[in-house]
Amino acid sequence: MSEADVQMGTEWPAGQSEAVSRRAPTGGTQKFVTFFLVDEEYGLEILKVHEIIGMMNITRVPRTPDCVRGVINLRGKIIPIVDLRLKFSMPPTEDTEQTCIIVVQSNGLQVGVVVDRVSEVLDINTDDIEETPSFGQGINTDYILGIGRAEGSVKLLLDIDKVLGTQSFAAAAGDAPPADAAGTVLPQVKAA
Repeated sequence: MSEADVQMGTEWPAGQSEAVSRRAPTGGTQKFVTFFLVDEEYGLEILKVHEIIGMMNITRVPRTPDCVRGVINLRGKIIPIVDLRLKFSMPPTEDTEQTCIIVVQSNGLQVGVVVDRVSEVLDINTDDIEETPSFGQGINTDYILGIGRAEGSVKLLLDIDKVLGTQSFAAAAGDAPPADAAGTVLPQVKAA
């Protein structure tokens, strides 16, 4: 499937999928939505992707981490929006016509992630998904499901639940108590 086949506004079958297992059966394939941040290509399990939409007005939410751009109203549902560039400590950039939001199901919430551009839906043979190599002590790579080899290049396959796994995203959506930038739940004062 080519880049042109991945269209904005396309709804994907949302569902709970199991992460790519290092013990996955051989011989099968898995589908990933691939996208770019800077010049690197990443992949998300297609069963985690709800839909892909173009950029729209984002309302900033005070006291959220810098990577949380804010929230959008998507057909009456409030969705927190995370800039993956900032989440991965990459330099920020201006949005372009290709910048889009991938709405994913993560940790029981719908969350939008901003990416530079969506590439394609890709079938990757499970035999072509390698374990994440060790980068040494103190470097956390738990958010990477594996490294996929396809079409002569490698794609970093992300575990979106681990990428987005903080309390602060739920608070931005109004589904959890407010939290500070570190994700610590703030005390709530009850009115008398």
